[in-house]
Amino acid sequence: MPIGSRAVYRPANIQQAKNALADEEYFYKLKSSDPQRPVYSPGNFGPGRCKGTQSMGISLPVPDNLIVPDATSQPYYTPNNASAFLMPDGKTLEQFEPLARCTAGGSVHGWRNPWGGVDIYGDGIKGGHLGSGLSSIGGSIRKGELTKNQPIRHALKVVIWGEKYLHYSRTVPGYRWPAYIADNNAANQYHGTNPKLVQGTLLAIPPNVTAAKLKLQTPAAQKLFRALQDYGAYVVDDAGWDAHYLCLEKGVLEEFRATYGYDFQTTSGKFYDDFMKLFKALYIVDNNAQKNVGGGGTPRVSLAPPIGN
Repeated sequence: MPIGSRAVYRPANIQQAKNALADEEYFYKLKSSDPQRPVYSPGNFGPGRCKGTQSMGISLPVPDNLIVPDATSQPYYTPNNASAFLMPDGKTLEQFEPLARCTAGGSVHGWRNPWGGVDIYGDGIKGGHLGSGLSSIGGSIRKGELTKNQPIRHALKVVIWGEKYLHYSRTVPGYRWPAYIADNNAANQYHGTNPKLVQGTLLAIPPNVTAAKLKLQTPAAQKLFRALQDYGAYVVDDAGWDAHYLCLEKGVLEEFRATYGYDFQTTSGKFYDDFMKLFKALYIVDNNAQKNVGGGGTPRVSLAPPIGN
């Protein structure tokens, strides 16, 4: 849903972070002819993800060559690896986080979202981002969306630092619609002072801001600006450190580098500067609600067409 003309904008006060990063997500369209493999819990969020033994109550038909590496300690690398598997029926999505599959033909590992499979023709809300309960696939920047001429025609997803920004209290337990949950340790993990900034908060750039005013220098940032103003972005997970993330489909980083000649993930340079300008320009859409998506009123842009087969 686009942002509406009646959207009420409140300051988010998101500041510059040390790192501009991507939260990569894995999407697979499964075939019934591939071998069924059981899904188990991760053994750990850090290294040892493929050592888990708790059954997730499901098997997936996956090709033997599907590999998603374990987390590492040197260097320290613990990606969320939110994932979505489109089942052979063409409509059921199974979603997990953090996804790992360390050996060819082995078992698959990842916490299954608590509600099980969801319909791809449904509202697109529930999924595998387990800091919020929100979709693994909805809101992800797909391959081609940052490099082709067409605009991005959907809301995005962001991951920000809970310690600095996300709020938790007895009256505001770390989340709001459309999020269903907050992190298990949110009471100790979130120390943000703004009760409106939580998991599930919709952020957007107000209509009085222009790309020219922000002095954006890169074509990718200009595309992101348009999407963040027209559709906004939902908070879906805690970054855990001083970094701002956008959620991208696996493969977008390589495509981005090949197209523009520089990296999406960075701590300096023109794209880093633009990335931080965009986050600093975000406001909270305070009246976003289940019966008032995007703040209500006239949508800024027309709806995207229905899903095709």
